[in-house]
Amino acid sequence: MRAGKLTVAKVRQLDQPGRYSDGGCLYVVVAPGGSKHWIARLTIHGRQTDMGLGGVSYVTLAEAREETARLRKIARNGGDPRAERRRETITFEEAANRVHAGLLPTWKNKKHAETWLSTIRIYANPHFGSRPIETVTTADCLKVLSPIWTEKHETAKRLRQRLRTVFDWAKGAGFYPNENPINGLKKALPAVKQSQEHLPSMPWQSVPAFMTKLKQRQGVSARVLEFIILTAVRSGEARGAEWSEINDSTWTVPAIRMKRGIEHRVPLSEQALDVLERVRGLGETMVFPSPILRHEERQMSDIAVNNLLKRMGNEDVTVHGFRSSFRVWASERAHADREVAEAAMSHARGNEVERAYDRSDLFERRRSLMDAWGRYCAGEAGDVVQMVRA
Repeated sequence: MRAGKLTVAKVRQLDQPGRYSDGGCLYVVVAPGGSKHWIARLTIHGRQTDMGLGGVSYVTLAEAREETARLRKIARNGGDPRAERRRETITFEEAANRVHAGLLPTWKNKKHAETWLSTIRIYANPHFGSRPIETVTTADCLKVLSPIWTEKHETAKRLRQRLRTVFDWAKGAGFYPNENPINGLKKALPAVKQSQEHLPSMPWQSVPAFMTKLKQRQGVSARVLEFIILTAVRSGEARGAEWSEINDSTWTVPAIRMKRGIEHRVPLSEQALDVLERVRGLGETMVFPSPILRHEERQMSDIAVNNLLKRMGNEDVTVHGFRSSFRVWASERAHADREVAEAAMSHARGNEVERAYDRSDLFERRRSLMDAWGRYCAGEAGDVVQMVRA
């Protein structure tokens, strides 16, 4: 394949609006809003014409080069690539599958990758999945979204965004000649007022007694739940922990497993280190490997941890809710500075400008806070305020 001027890394780094040449008639265009898409600048019957090839998020550099070369050959032989592409049709389902395949490498959450396509398969494909995508209209999309818009509002909102993404790709790739049909739905769907729902959590005052019962239980699911509570991390961050990430009393969670996509250092209290000692030797790579025997180590599922809570009689509490327990404790009992408590949970602090200058992760101050939390969970009171604010 032809080697061009651009590389995948260069394309990713481009942030100034403009048109950047790869050579061979291929360009990447950076819009003022930051979106990027490919175009092929071809001479068709003596006239220069730009043909869209799709967004950078969905079409790789190699695919854009291959398609440009194909279209150039048609034009060079006296044909019209536009007419050729108009004769090519794909169904909505095929378009959705292509978009999903293009986005798949960019997602770090396997569950999100699965649900992204499943919502389209469940709600959209039965209506127009087998139809050529250029025949799908705003009215068709409205028929899909209207029945679930108020009853399953969150699902409907996600589906609307995913449909918009599919049609954006189809338009850029030349398979959809009209405006994105989702754009016409704004006034057609009613406004839905929703109160913010928080995941059920355990009152921080009840955590020490719960931890006493939890410590007495056997099994990997009990140890990973202990570790989640003591470190105040998200479930997936702990379930995916590897021994190589732990150095003495510091656990470094790689960016790929963090919600914000930023590496997070976690100071480990004596209680958290004790949990690690109890599971040492269970897995060669994974700290909390699934007990289900397989040819290779795999992380424990979130279902296993949630089921443990139910077996302990805590159906009204969620694993994620323990982060809320920690956060309220840090405020009400420990009187920790807000920025320290937020940093402990790997939440973004301040606005974009403030974050650009304040790059500290407040690690040592967080260590005092997590040590105090570990002692509290173990039923040891201590002078929490002094430890956190010293």
